[in-house]
Amino acid sequence: MAKRTTYHVTKTDEGWQGKKPGADRASVTGPTKKQVVEKTIEIAKKQPESSVVIHRKDNIIQEERTYPRSSDPNPPKG
Repeated sequence: MAKRTTYHVTKTDEGWQGKKPGADRASVTGPTKKQVVEKTIEIAKKQPESSVVIHRKDNIIQEERTYPRSSDPNPPKG
């Protein structure tokens, strides 16, 4: 099993960013959350196994999306 690549979408003073934990620079930056989420998901889908953790403005996790969906370690029931 490949190691999962995780990206976090968080609010910054300049707008929003999509960034891997521990990275010096963000992979994606932009003025709106929607734009950054979309671009970060595009990047994540190119990885063998990845997830995008989307945070609210107050930095609380809003949701997590796993790609491909079949690799989700905790799939939703039903």
